[in-house]
Amino acid sequence: MSQDTGYDVVKKYHHAWTSGDIDAAMGHVSDDITCRAPGVDLNGKDVYREFIGGFAPMLTGIGDIAEFSDGAHVALFYYPQTAATSTTPAAEFFTVREGKIAESVLIFDRLSYGPPEQG
Repeated sequence: MSQDTGYDVVKKYHHAWTSGDIDAAMGHVSDDITCRAPGVDLNGKDVYREFIGGFAPMLTGIGDIAEFSDGAHVALFYYPQTAATSTTPAAEFFTVREGKIAESVLIFDRLSYGPPEQG
């Protein structure tokens, strides 16, 4: 059986976490993953699981924008839809090593996902 490409690994991970299956998503993540996200650097699978697991329940949908892969590197651009926003884009740049996501750079506007302002 052939090993999944970096693109395959990332797509399986992305589909799992955006469907709320954090356990399946973490099966595609390296134990020593590093992630740079707005306002925080995450190190290790447990910390990363907590971060993703805290956001996933807020999702009401996902709108895909674009994807790019050059083998070990995969970029996803999409709209994580929540009660607060459906049009705020997010971008992730992944590095896959030995069949697992080893690094992630996540870019999104944190303020757009907060509670709506009271006027």
